[in-house]
Amino acid sequence: MTTSRLSLLFIFSVLASALTGCAAIGDIFKGGIWVGAIAVFLVVAIIWWLVSKMSGGSGGGNGTSV
Repeated sequence: MTTSRLSLLFIFSVLASALTGCAAIGDIFKGGIWVGAIAVFLVVAIIWWLVSKMSGGSGGGNGTSV
């Protein structure tokens, strides 16, 4: 494969992933504002949970150990 074909393939893959994201956002807005608010809350909660698990935190307390 030439470099121009690889760059074209990269551009198409970026566009394909971006367009599916736009379709998901459109579906959320079709469902209503509450569906969008709940979806955003769930995504933020999952990200917060993953970050706390990766940092080794127990999820509670003020950071002091006994």
